[in-house]
Amino acid sequence: MNAQDHLPSTLQQWNEQLETVLSRQKLARQAQTNEPGPAESAQKLAGKSGLEVMTLMLEGGFSAPRISETMDFYLVEVADGLAIFQGTPQAKHFNPMGSVHGGWFATLLDSALGCCVHTQLPPGKAYTTSQLNVNIVRAANAKTGPLRAIGRVVHMGRQVATSEAKIVDPEGKLYAHATSTCFVFDAR
Repeated sequence: MNAQDHLPSTLQQWNEQLETVLSRQKLARQAQTNEPGPAESAQKLAGKSGLEVMTLMLEGGFSAPRISETMDFYLVEVADGLAIFQGTPQAKHFNPMGSVHGGWFATLLDSALGCCVHTQLPPGKAYTTSQLNVNIVRAANAKTGPLRAIGRVVHMGRQVATSEAKIVDPEGKLYAHATSTCFVFDAR
C-alpha cells in the first residue's frame, strides 16, 4: 500500500471544507431572525478590515450574501489577497445547449476576483468592479462535479486594484480564467 493511499483525495478535502462552511452558514441564518438592514450591517462591520470581514463571514459570524444560494457557490477559504469559492454546476445553470451558462462562470469568477481584493481593504474602504474580463476554455455540464474559483490580488493600490482568478476542477483542469480591475474608495 502506497503512503498516498491514506491521504484524502482533493475532491474529498473540497467536500469536507464545503460542508464545514455550509454548517456554519446554516447556524448563522438560524441565529439571524431577520435580514439585517444596511445600517445594521454597516454597524456590525464598522472598524474591521476587509480580511476581518471576510473571515467573520466564512466562520459564520454573519450570513453569506444570498447570491451564494441563488448561484449555488460558496466562499470556502480566504487569506490576505486570496479568496476561494466552490460550486457545482446544476441543470438550472445550463444554457439551451446543455452546458453551463457563461453567466455562472462570470459570476463565480467575479466573486473570487472581488473578494480577494476585499481581503486587502483597510477599515473604512470599499471597492467596486469596474472591468471584468472572462475567458471560458472548457464547457461544464452535469457530470463535471465541483469546481473552484481561486482569486488572487495582482495589485492593490489606494484607488485601483487588479486581480486574477481561475476556475479548476479537483484535478487542476482549467475551465475558465479572468481578470478584474476594481476602484477603491472611502466607504459611506
